[in-house]
Amino acid sequence: MTALIRVLIADDHYVVRQGLTALLAPRNGMEVVGEAANGREAVELARSLQPDVILMDMMMPELDGKAAIACIKAENPAARILVLSSFSENEHVAAAIQAGAMGYLLKDTSPDDLFHAIRSVHQNHLVVPQALVKSLLQPPIPSPAVDSLTARERDVLRNLVQGQSNQEIASSLHISPTTVRSHVSNILQKLGVSNRTQAAVVAQERHLV
Repeated sequence: MTALIRVLIADDHYVVRQGLTALLAPRNGMEVVGEAANGREAVELARSLQPDVILMDMMMPELDGKAAIACIKAENPAARILVLSSFSENEHVAAAIQAGAMGYLLKDTSPDDLFHAIRSVHQNHLVVPQALVKSLLQPPIPSPAVDSLTARERDVLRNLVQGQSNQEIASSLHISPTTVRSHVSNILQKLGVSNRTQAAVVAQERHLV
């Protein structure tokens, strides 16, 4: 039997937490291992429970979603965080991804889309609905920068989009992790983004790989 995906829910509304707990049941391949009512609790429970996926609201007391995501990722860079929010404004989407979230969904999403998003994030895949992608691409990236990607950088970018770590990319391309880090740094600079998640968004939106 396939292991259940262990989920931590962080939301300051009790009814929302209870509703999600009812949805994320073993029959759907998931189990809720903890609930946080504010951002500080989310950081503490992420540390103690080490969940597979963290469902994070953006607006919470003590620490907001952006700050909580940044704290969790600082302690555990491999943490997989999916934002589930009521806010679709550009600044909220961009803030979540820049802080290290691997996905962003609105709370009016369907249960099936939520299940799919959780499974995708668990598998290290980026999840941002097409309607929200434009929030992450402001201002537009100049074409010359995109066109300047070398063939090897595009190979690295392709594996990066698949959610691979530097070590996994190095093994796949038969190059050293140091060389991968250099390529990733060049890719971020050329695409005008600050992290791997944003690079993956740009690559998918512009069909670079």
